[in-house]
Amino acid sequence: MAQDTTEQTAQGDVSVTIYNNGQALVQDVRQLPIAQGRSRIAFPDVSAQIRPETLSFNADGAAIIEQNFDFDLLTPAKLMEKAIGQTVTLVRTNPATGVETRERATVLSTAGGVVVRIGNRIEVLRDDGLPVRAVFDRVPPNLRARPTLSVTVDSARAGTRPAAIRYLTRGLDWSADYVSLYDEAKGTIDMQGWVTLTNDTGTTFHSADTLLVAGNPGGGSGRPGSRRPEPVRAPGGMVRPGTESAGRERVGDFYLYPIDARTTIANNQTKQVSFLDVQGVPARKIYARTVGWLASDDAPVNVSSEIAFSSSRDGGLGDALPAGTVRFYQRDSQGNAQFIGENAIGHTPMGSELSLRTGDAFDIFLQAEVESRETITAAEWERSARYRVIRDGEVVERVDVERPKRFYRTTMRYTLSNAKAAPVEVDLVQAGLDRGWWSNDYRIVSEDLPGQQLNADRRKWTIPVPAEGERAFRVTYESRF
Repeated sequence: MAQDTTEQTAQGDVSVTIYNNGQALVQDVRQLPIAQGRSRIAFPDVSAQIRPETLSFNADGAAIIEQNFDFDLLTPAKLMEKAIGQTVTLVRTNPATGVETRERATVLSTAGGVVVRIGNRIEVLRDDGLPVRAVFDRVPPNLRARPTLSVTVDSARAGTRPAAIRYLTRGLDWSADYVSLYDEAKGTIDMQGWVTLTNDTGTTFHSADTLLVAGNPGGGSGRPGSRRPEPVRAPGGMVRPGTESAGRERVGDFYLYPIDARTTIANNQTKQVSFLDVQGVPARKIYARTVGWLASDDAPVNVSSEIAFSSSRDGGLGDALPAGTVRFYQRDSQGNAQFIGENAIGHTPMGSELSLRTGDAFDIFLQAEVESRETITAAEWERSARYRVIRDGEVVERVDVERPKRFYRTTMRYTLSNAKAAPVEVDLVQAGLDRGWWSNDYRIVSEDLPGQQLNADRRKWTIPVPAEGERAFRVTYESRF
C-alpha cells in the first residue's frame, strides 16, 4: 500500500514560480485558526533557504507585527551543540553482554568532537563504532524538526480563515534539456524538450502549482551590498537571433512555461517534465573552421561538425527555446540511436537560426599556412585604393591615398582534405582582419572563390572538397598589418 505523504506537511495550497537564477517565488495559502488580538502563528514546512526580508503575509482582518524564521533544524549535531553547559544521559551497551549502563554527563564542548564531564573525569566521545548514545531531557529552544516561519499578528476578530504567505527562496532552479534525433539522409531532426527541476531548499513542496520563468530577474543574490550580477550571455551557436513572437504567455520580458498538472517537488530531487515534442524539422550538417590572422598550423586540424536548424514558426521548431543543453543522436545501420555530441544554447527567440557544434569531423581536415608575406610600396598600395567622386556637394568620386610607413601583401593557403566517400563543403572563416582604427583599410586582392564579408573582422568562404580528395584554397590580402 502506497504511503500517503499529504499528512507529513503543514503546507496548504502551494504555488511555486521558479526562475533560471537559483531562486523561486513560493505562495502558500493555509486555513488557520486566528485568535482575536495579538497571537503568534507558526508556518512549518517553509523553505530552509527562505529570504525572510521578502515575506508578505495576508489574512482578512489581521495585521502582521513581527516575524521570525527558525532555521536551526533538529539534527544530532545541533542537539549536542545546543546542550553545551547542560546535562545529558549517556547510554553505553556492553557489546559482549548487551548490558546497558547509564551515566549523567555535562557537555563541555563540541569543537572538533564532543567533550563531556562525568563526575570528576573529562571524557571525549569517540566515533569508534562502540554503541554509545546520548539521551536529552528536552528539545532546546529554537530547534525545529522542520523549517518554520512564525509571525505575530494583531487580529480584529477570531476565527478560521485563509492565511497566505509569499516569499522568495534560494535553492530552486530549472533548466531545459533537449534530446534531438538527427536523420542525415532525410535532413531532419526530431526534438524533445525536457524541463529539469532541482530542489535544494531543504523542503518538499507538495502538489504545487508550478510555473517556470525563462529569464534572470535582477536581485537574485538577496544580500545587501552584494555585487550586481553580470548579464547572462548566450552561449555560441546562435547564427541569427529570431524576430518571431512565440505564442506563450509573458510577464514583463520573460516567457512563462507552466507545468500542466500539479506536481510534488521533493527536496534533494531532480525532476524532468516534457514541454516540447516536434518531428521532421529541417536540419543540415555543416563542416566549419575559423582561422586566426597569420595562422600557420604545424599540422592539419579537424574541422568542426555542426548541425544547423531553425526555431521559426514555418520550417522550424516553432517555439522560443529556454537556455539549456541540446544533445544529438543519430541511428546506426542497426537502427540504434547513438550519441554524437552536445552543445549549450542560451535563451533563444522563435525564428532564430542555430548551428550547434557536435564535435570534430573524423575525416575532414584543414591546414592554414602563410604561403607568402612581403612588403609593398606606397605606389602599389595606391593602386588598390578606394576612389570617390564629389559632385554637387555629394561624394561621387575621390581618391583617398594613405601613406603609412609599411604595407603588406599576404597570401594564405588553406589546404582541405576529405576522406569521405562523398564530396563535402567546408565553411572557412578568416578572422582577425580588423586590427583597429589604424588598420581597417585592408583589401582582398584575390580569392579562389567569392567570399562573404560577415563583418569588418571576418570573411567566409564555402569551399567544395571532392570525395576522397584534397583541395588547396588561396586568398591574397593587402593590409597595413
